[in-house]
Order: sequence, then structure tokens, then C-alpha cells
Amino acid sequence: MSLILASASPRRLELLARLGVVPDAVDPAHIDETPDKSELPAPHAARMAAEKAAVVAPRHQGAIILSADTVVAAGRRILPKAEEEGQARACLELLSGRRHRVHSAVTLIDGAGQARHRLSTSIVAFKRLSTAEIDAYLASGEWHGKAGGYAIQGRAESFVRFLSGSHSGVVGLPLFETRALLEAAGIGLG
Repeated sequence: MSLILASASPRRLELLARLGVVPDAVDPAHIDETPDKSELPAPHAARMAAEKAAVVAPRHQGAIILSADTVVAAGRRILPKAEEEGQARACLELLSGRRHRVHSAVTLIDGAGQARHRLSTSIVAFKRLSTAEIDAYLASGEWHGKAGGYAIQGRAESFVRFLSGSHSGVVGLPLFETRALLEAAGIGLG
């Protein structure tokens, strides 16, 4: 049975490879990821993962569809996937010296069309960041397109003074939850 990854994220491909899984195809959903008015972060992540899978599934009848979404939240506020330096700076300044949550949702639609969902929530605390540290991080360009304006798998990992939860979930695909979904769908893992 074919496995389709409904994501263009190279990080998700790398994380799947850690489970010994290589999808047969990558087919990003390209949906509007704007939160609904008053939508909370965890439900937003879950809705996005489910919608991505639902959009891609009809294009691959009988295949297993795997999708995911990661949301960085400061309290009830969903932080953007930073597309401009100013957005990334605002996120880093907000997260500096405080805890935030990272919600990573995974949806799997099996060959029969049955959807299963899992959610991983992690707590991340950043050290207090100096202006020079933020400037240097922004100059790296690593923040571009990343939820909350940072990539924990890169230079920003040195900002993390505390992490409770799933490191892979913060990167973008919680492996424990993903493994459970894949095994339930009959995909053998090493």
C-alpha cells in the first residue's frame, strides 16, 4: 500500500526516515492555514493536519495519507510561520525568557478512508535573548517559514533552557505519535 506524505517539509521527510519510512510520494495540500476567529492553538493544529490529509486523500485513492501541522503558541496566541524578518523578530522577542507551547498534530487516513489523529504538546522555555543574539539568528535566515520564527533543529536549539515533551514534535513531526498511527495502519517499522 502506498504512503503519501501530505507535506512539503524536508524536516518531516527526515523525521520519517528515522522510523525507517520513506513515503512513496510527497503531495503537499497547500491549504489556507489562517486560524479561525478565537480558535485555540491545539485545536488549530489538529484541524490543519486533518484538513491537509482530507485535501490530499482524494488524489490518491486507496493510499495511506500522512499529514501534520505544528503550531507555536504563546498563551492563547498562535504565532505565525515567519515570512518576514520583522515577524521573526517579534516572535523571538515575545518568546525571549519565557515558556511557550508547541502543538504538533498528525493525521493518518488509511486505505479505507478512516482517519486517525494524534496530538503532541511540548513546553519549551527560551533563555533571555539579547538583541545581538536575535540579530545574529535573524542574519542566519534559518527562521524563514518556521512557526514561531525559529527552528529548534538548528541554531535556535542553543536558546532552549528547558524542554518538556517531544523534541521531534517541536521540529514538526512527533515520532511517538506518528509511529503509533503508522503501526495501526499496518505499516511495519524497524
